[in-house]
Amino acid sequence: MVTELYTFIATSAVLIAVGLYGLMTKRNMIRLVMALEILLSAATLNFVNFAAHRAYGLIDPLAHSFAIIAISVEACVIGVALTFVINAYRHYKTLDVTELRRLRW
Repeated sequence: MVTELYTFIATSAVLIAVGLYGLMTKRNMIRLVMALEILLSAATLNFVNFAAHRAYGLIDPLAHSFAIIAISVEACVIGVALTFVINAYRHYKTLDVTELRRLRW
């Protein structure tokens, strides 16, 4: 039981590290959106993990409901972000964040 807890914590920590690495080092907007999705999925995994191991033999259905709602909200946010990416590419013909920052006032 404790081994499963540590396994999921380690998996979540690796996903958080990958997401943060992607957010800090990548310049392509699509890769930034993918890194954000990985980061949000890691947070959801961590939340469900701690809810499942709160009491021995007891799984909290409220936490799973929150996780399902969080996943659907994440999907909507990623859809809106990809819409922004498509519009930025159509207008500026680039997805490089540093190039888009130079276009400010």
